[in-house]
Amino acid sequence: MSPPHAHTAPWSGTDCYVIAELGVNHNGSADTALRLTRAAAAAGAHAVKLQLFDAQMLVSRSAALADYQRRAGETDPRQMLGRLQLSDEGTAAVIAEAHSLGLHAIATVFSTQLVGPAATMGFDAFKTASPDIVHRPLLEALLGTGLPLIVSTGASTEAEVARALAWLSAGHARLALLQCVSSYPAAPADAAIAGMCRLAQLCDCPIGYSDHTTDTLTSALAFGLGARLLEKHLTLDRAAPGPDHAASLTPELFHAYSSAVRDRWRPFGAPPGSPRLAQAMAPHLFRFGGQQFDHHDPRFGPPDKRVLDCELQVRALSRQSLVAARDLPAGHPLTPADLTVKRPGTGLPPYLWNDVLGVPLARPVPSDTVITAQDLRAPPSP
Repeated sequence: MSPPHAHTAPWSGTDCYVIAELGVNHNGSADTALRLTRAAAAAGAHAVKLQLFDAQMLVSRSAALADYQRRAGETDPRQMLGRLQLSDEGTAAVIAEAHSLGLHAIATVFSTQLVGPAATMGFDAFKTASPDIVHRPLLEALLGTGLPLIVSTGASTEAEVARALAWLSAGHARLALLQCVSSYPAAPADAAIAGMCRLAQLCDCPIGYSDHTTDTLTSALAFGLGARLLEKHLTLDRAAPGPDHAASLTPELFHAYSSAVRDRWRPFGAPPGSPRLAQAMAPHLFRFGGQQFDHHDPRFGPPDKRVLDCELQVRALSRQSLVAARDLPAGHPLTPADLTVKRPGTGLPPYLWNDVLGVPLARPVPSDTVITAQDLRAPPSP
């Protein structure tokens, strides 16, 4: 089915589209979210991005916290997310404020149940979080809205990215891919900027970089290599309680970051705006802030798409699985009403939704429990 209307991507026509990721750094406060939006505008961002989720929809009773969340003082994933949810009214206020300031408003949507409501709120584009590269129902639902879609690829393999692109083949004209390292914060040596090179070979669409380091140089080098979109977390206080503040920039640092990327980066031997990714990992030189860098800098990493060791925990905990929506008896053939999709990613992946329909259960599965291959009499091939 074709989407109701295909919108022009907000990043069209820009050499460097900067997204200020507000994420959950508002800590559930609409007032803080509005302050972050104003700070993003003053710091030179093109867009702000929110995260739309419902804690009860997103995490099952077997979900767990990542180490970086525990270091931030969190003790329970469902309680954490419940505290960090922004109300619909707060979300609407941020969208209106962003538009009044000349910013685009983008949303990462985490559950298919939220796609319909989100599509009516006035967002300019949607994004999928890195763990949802295997969530085919969500990817297809977001594409079906007609809005431009950014797909983040942290903690994923080349094969997983290629498979997701096949599901989204009807919408490549309004798609963008982000190279990302799912580590919070990411060490500069794990930045893996050159993974963008392989993404550019997989899809003829804008390629960008979602930066979880705490410096400004990493994104500047990503732009130098050819990134068209850059995303960075913004916070009012890096010491504030919450899981993402430590991997974020304050407004002052975000302004320096935005300015650095636009004004202080200069490549040798390539005019601004040239298709640098097509020639990536040739021996270019980069100059930034009076320093010179080449492709051997550890921030670049290899020009392929791979899962890094520092991403393995987030990959397991933040991906979603098929989950029982109610108590299910042994022998029961699965129906759509029996299924939902939640964290963690320790069960059957969401892209197997259609494959498990009609398959009888080998044993009882309690409500809100991840469904595994051992639960099915004839499990599908992953």
